[in-house]
Amino acid sequence: MKPFVHLHVHTQYSLLDGAARIPELVKRAKALGQSALAITDHGVMYGVIDFYRACKAEGIKPILGMEAYVAKGRYDATDGKERDAAHLILLAKNQIGYQNLMFLSSEAFIHGFYYKPRIDYDLLREHCEGLICLSACLAGDIPQSLLRGQDERAYEIAKNLHGMFGDDFYIELQNHGIPEQLEVLPKLRSLAKDLGIKTVATNDIHY
Repeated sequence: MKPFVHLHVHTQYSLLDGAARIPELVKRAKALGQSALAITDHGVMYGVIDFYRACKAEGIKPILGMEAYVAKGRYDATDGKERDAAHLILLAKNQIGYQNLMFLSSEAFIHGFYYKPRIDYDLLREHCEGLICLSACLAGDIPQSLLRGQDERAYEIAKNLHGMFGDDFYIELQNHGIPEQLEVLPKLRSLAKDLGIKTVATNDIHY
């Protein structure tokens, strides 16, 4: 059996949201015998250097990423209609991916910021090389569409992301006993099966 690796992890750098301090987080992963660990803070990469160094010190493979905020369009009118942006997990699998991740994070702040640092799918398509993409938590576009009964939209977004990332796109499955998660899980599994997309189990770690 392959070891489980946490791929959806928020540290104290997910401001007002994450409570996991990097040194303690990495030490806990080490104590549990885990060989790798990801960092996916909300919209930012503030913590990746500290995280990388802490992981290396403990002999754990660091997986650098972020949970991006994806808007319908970065340049929508700032009238409050697009304040909420969907979540999407992005993980760097090589140096090119890390450079693209840094670019996307910077672009989200410099040109996409509206309440939160945002990107859009067009920008992501231009800078998806070297990245692994997970469909995210309940706040992702795909789960939200399925929960609203917008199955066609969910399938279209999944096809779009699968086209961008190929086998590096995964449908993310989470079960924390939340009613909405229990409702959407069968729909996510069906979508993944119908479209031939791989799935990955994650925990939405905040502390």
